Amino acid sequence: MPVSISSLPIVSGAVERRNSRLVCMRYGTREVTVGAGSPIVVQSMTNTDTADVIATAIQVKELARAGSELVRITVNNQAAAVAVPQIREQLDKMGIDVPLVGDFHYNGHTLLNDNPECAKALSKYRINPGNVGQGAKRDIQFSQMIEAACKYDKPVRIGVNWGSLDQNLLARIMDQNASRSEPWTAQAVMYEALITSAIENAHLAEEVGLAGDKIILSCKVSGVQDLIAVYRELARRCDYPLHLGLTEAGMGSKGIVASTAALSVLLQEGIGDTIRISLTPEPGGDRCKEVIVAQEILQTMGLRKFAPMVIACPGCGRTTSTVFQELADNIQTYLREQMPVWKKIYPGVEGMNVAVMGCIVNGPGESKHANIGISLPGTGESPAAPVFVDGEKKVTLRGDRIVEEFQAIVLDYVKTHYGKETSEA
Repeated sequence: MPVSISSLPIVSGAVERRNSRLVCMRYGTREVTVGAGSPIVVQSMTNTDTADVIATAIQVKELARAGSELVRITVNNQAAAVAVPQIREQLDKMGIDVPLVGDFHYNGHTLLNDNPECAKALSKYRINPGNVGQGAKRDIQFSQMIEAACKYDKPVRIGVNWGSLDQNLLARIMDQNASRSEPWTAQAVMYEALITSAIENAHLAEEVGLAGDKIILSCKVSGVQDLIAVYRELARRCDYPLHLGLTEAGMGSKGIVASTAALSVLLQEGIGDTIRISLTPEPGGDRCKEVIVAQEILQTMGLRKFAPMVIACPGCGRTTSTVFQELADNIQTYLREQMPVWKKIYPGVEGMNVAVMGCIVNGPGESKHANIGISLPGTGESPAAPVFVDGEKKVTLRGDRIVEEFQAIVLDYVKTHYGKETSEA
């Protein structure tokens, strides 16, 4: 029996975000807000030696220009702590006002106490409660870091990781589980330990004196289904903003696919206020790739807009020429490179769609749906490339300069449709 279209479920295009507290990170006049319905924030992390001031400042600049709205740096020893205010100074000279997040493990209490300029230069601290000390020292050293956050008015991300869980807490939960008439699985115990660690340490931070609107939580795991399960329950049990990320996601397509699979499910359910894509870069690879992937996840889901989207066909036997592939890559790279300037002078341009199609089958139709589209000739087709602007055919390009001419048409469209004078008219 055929299914009636009227009986199919209607999925709303708008995602209803989870309610959470609002946390603000500031540097100078720059403010990044997290939670309470604010746009989902993209962040990343450097992989330079923080003690190398120039190398770290340059990488922070590259990540910020790629679109990272928060950048985390490792603060693992005295040399790194001393370097932090110098990195901030170098960024100021380059006109980069992105807030810096300090990543602390093991000795953060000492570094923050001994280096007040470092504590002041950072806009947020990340604390892993599993790596702040053992036994009686654990709560004392955790509290010392929270006291520094209170003193310098800094928010904190309490970031739990299943690779470095507080062993005393894990033992406590295992003992509780052993006394149950129907004990949980080892997997369920691990989930509970992660969630309990995050929430209990958030409550401890508030008891020490940190305001509730200065706390963000995360529970990082490396399994897709594990991450989804943990964050669903964490979201249910607290109203702190949540940072999402699949830890140790891996290299290349594996890391991208795994991160996208996990985060997309949670984001569609309204869970998540900041995200990071933890890709392992290839040797000498571009660290900014993780920023671009994070942006593309959010943009393709309709949650944010960062750069004009390029729609391009995958190619088939009709498209034996590589011209359309080269043009699509050229235009996509061109648009992303222009965005640091364009977003300031052409408001709304990040929502533009550009289509680059390879033959006559879907080319004209797809091109008409985009703001600007070009349908390149396929194998055996007439050597002509019609260009469509807002659904109407504008011009047909021919010859060896199609790439340059189409790029000029795109630039003219941006100036005409997104210029400030146009927006104010």
